[in-house]
Amino acid sequence: MPNVTAVAHRGDPYRVRENTIASLRSALRRGADAVEIDVRLTRDGVPVLLHDDTLKRLWEHDRPVRSLSWEEVRGMTDDGVPSLADALAATDGGRVMIDLPGEPDVRAARRVVDTVRAQGAQDRVHYCAGAPAMLAVRAADPSAEIALTRTTLAPPRPGLLDAIRPRWLNYRFGLVDRALADRVHRDGYLLSVWTPDTRRSMRRLLALGVDSVTTNRIDVLCALRDGGTPSGAS
Repeated sequence: MPNVTAVAHRGDPYRVRENTIASLRSALRRGADAVEIDVRLTRDGVPVLLHDDTLKRLWEHDRPVRSLSWEEVRGMTDDGVPSLADALAATDGGRVMIDLPGEPDVRAARRVVDTVRAQGAQDRVHYCAGAPAMLAVRAADPSAEIALTRTTLAPPRPGLLDAIRPRWLNYRFGLVDRALADRVHRDGYLLSVWTPDTRRSMRRLLALGVDSVTTNRIDVLCALRDGGTPSGAS
């Protein structure tokens, strides 16, 4: 169990607003080995941290981020939405999993990859999303570490795996059982899962030998993994 990577989903969202610098730092203080962030581009091509396509849920502005400039996003959120460059600087060398929601093309993927490279963060960043986004990342960076997200039990097509060359297969946690875990490992991949938030689910996954768990309750996961006594989740 100590080798399981504990990944904080969007930071520490039950305590601090998700995908913010404060949330990332809170998760790292609570023991996260890595933080997962969602990245989208502004109208002028700046990668910023936001899961949704609009600012409505978190920031009460029903505007798509792709229709706004970086300066407009900063103004509308009182500097609450960080740029990817700022997030990488704020994580102080910690591991970062970059999720690319939506349907980023090669140009968008390249902007994200270029930002990671400019920050000197290639060795501590890996990327996760479905096949179209990961194909775009692979085209932008032949050496990128990739976790291919899966939402079905059907094995990925060999041709797709050859094109993406993932290190990880990243499954919705409810899909994972012993047979799937054994198959993933037998095929030579690491197994990551998202996003169990109860102790029962976390214990089950740890017992199956998963390699990485992404959760909204990072302190609970770290305590279970390390043999402590978690609180706040059933």
